Amino acid sequence: MVSFLTYSMHQFMKRVFILFFILLISFSSFAQLTDSLSQNKITVHQDYRMEILARREADINTAILKAESRIGKGYRLMILNTYDRAYAMKVRGELLQNYPEQKTYMWYANPYIKIKFGNFKTKEEAEPYRKEISKLLNGATIYYLPETIEVKPDKDFNPDDIN
Repeated sequence: MVSFLTYSMHQFMKRVFILFFILLISFSSFAQLTDSLSQNKITVHQDYRMEILARREADINTAILKAESRIGKGYRLMILNTYDRAYAMKVRGELLQNYPEQKTYMWYANPYIKIKFGNFKTKEEAEPYRKEISKLLNGATIYYLPETIEVKPDKDFNPDDIN
């Protein structure tokens, strides 16, 4: 009988201890002061370098938007595809002399030397140049190439207006 009593007393004490522990935890979870809740203010203590970092990130994002606004879909004219380097240099010189407002792109793709011309948003914009250059090169066939072109952004470019 004594062993049964000690066992039931042991169970009872265990339950009381668990109940006491649960009550203690529940009371300690309401550790905030009621004064701070009535003011509805949050105070954030942060390192001063976070603001500098945020400004730098904003500057980088602006620079990326400006760079992305300088490229777009458009057309270039395929002027020449030849083996003859001297002739390619002559044609490039004529293009640069006659059309200084447009860019000329020349590169060597083994075994050819290729020349592309201009940055045009539409085929209609490129058509007058295509006709003039074809006459300049004695009726050579000039092709339109759809490419990513360089676009000159406006002077009053604002990256915030993009979105």
